[in-house]
Amino acid sequence: MSNPSESDLEEWASWFRCLSDPTRLKILHHVSSLERPATVGEIVEAVGRSQSTVSKHLQILSEQRFVLTEADGIRTLIRANPLCMSELPEAAAAIMNTTNLDR
Repeated sequence: MSNPSESDLEEWASWFRCLSDPTRLKILHHVSSLERPATVGEIVEAVGRSQSTVSKHLQILSEQRFVLTEADGIRTLIRANPLCMSELPEAAAAIMNTTNLDR
């Protein structure tokens, strides 16, 4: 496997920094487990944090494209970015210099 580029490494580092917070992981886990978009209120209830805290974490997750947001009238719908299901494991495999994550 070829060496990752500096830009790949920078991007991947930003992903892992984003995922280093337990609340963000909890939010991402919740929205990933749904088969439909969630509202911010639903996420607040599911993760047990204040609306302002959840909104702050959603902004960070959105900036790194782990979640996708869509305006729906006065509410915002949140869903997990399906590309993360393939790109994040591929990045981890490249970092670990392996092509088989089953090892």
